[in-house]
Amino acid sequence: MAKSKTEQAFSATLVSSGLYKRNQGRLVRQLTALGLVAVAIFGAYSLYNVLPLGMSAGMQKGIAVAVVVVSAWLAYRVVNFPRFADFLISVEAEVGKVTWATWDQLWRSTAVVIVIMVLLAFLLLAFDVIWQWFFRLIHFLQI
Repeated sequence: MAKSKTEQAFSATLVSSGLYKRNQGRLVRQLTALGLVAVAIFGAYSLYNVLPLGMSAGMQKGIAVAVVVVSAWLAYRVVNFPRFADFLISVEAEVGKVTWATWDQLWRSTAVVIVIMVLLAFLLLAFDVIWQWFFRLIHFLQI
């Protein structure tokens, strides 16, 4: 079965060490790669804990380190794959267009959300008490 163009491009990208559009989307790509490496480290740690007990400690650590190294290389290459890198560059451009709330607006909005949540909690409590009273009145609940 023949590989698609994307698969061929990705496999060619895996062995190269160059950066795609070096200065564009840099922060988003670095953070994405860091997130992927963090997941790999967690996975390697979990793998280290479940490897067979008969295996030597050095072999267990070696396998875990190899998983982290290979995953770090893959993360580095994935964020430099042209299609994915272009997506991350566009994400960073769109995030740059966002109008962020001021601290004053943030505090006011947070206060409104907290007050509404407390009011809804009391309303649900009132409904619960009323329904319990009603069901006990008609002897539906025998507690």
